[in-house]
Amino acid sequence: MSCEQIPIFPLHTVLFPGGPLPLRVFEPRYTDMVSQCLKSGHGFGVCLIREGNETGPAAASHEVGTVAQIEDWHMRRDGLLGIEVRGDKKFRVKNLSVAANQLLTAQIEYLDDEPIIEVPPELMNLVDLLEERISQMGERFANMELKLTDATWVGYRLAEVLPLRLSQKQYFLQLEEPLRRLDHLSDVLQHIDMTC
Repeated sequence: MSCEQIPIFPLHTVLFPGGPLPLRVFEPRYTDMVSQCLKSGHGFGVCLIREGNETGPAAASHEVGTVAQIEDWHMRRDGLLGIEVRGDKKFRVKNLSVAANQLLTAQIEYLDDEPIIEVPPELMNLVDLLEERISQMGERFANMELKLTDATWVGYRLAEVLPLRLSQKQYFLQLEEPLRRLDHLSDVLQHIDMTC
């Protein structure tokens, strides 16, 4: 596991490795952060907020997050900065510091990549469901390379697109066993209203 110092963007959302996320950026601390990331080619960390808000004083966030790599940016019609990011590696926050402008910076430890395991036959119904959901998501997933045999990829995408509570999404992000994630998603699906 390697360590690195990166800025942290606490959000009321969970970013998964490989997942797309459009963001609207307007606070000076974050427009400056995005500018620095674009210049350096480095990403920033996205962590789910545990307590606090996306604006104002620095929020308390979960320790496990995902590095966001900026893929595109544009000025929106409302004059704000819009960026498209994609999740990269998962990390755990080791040390956190808050700048005067309330920008969080963390010493992070990258988590190991999960082993590539094929989706077992008894869980192929999850792949069918994922294909159906992705086809309904439109542009956001249109250019994504589908890895429908990879248990990790399928688990991340399902946790991303299903109507789960943020605490559940964070749980599935933090799990490091692909088949266990799929098993738990299968259990959770029995209690979800899929008409939404």
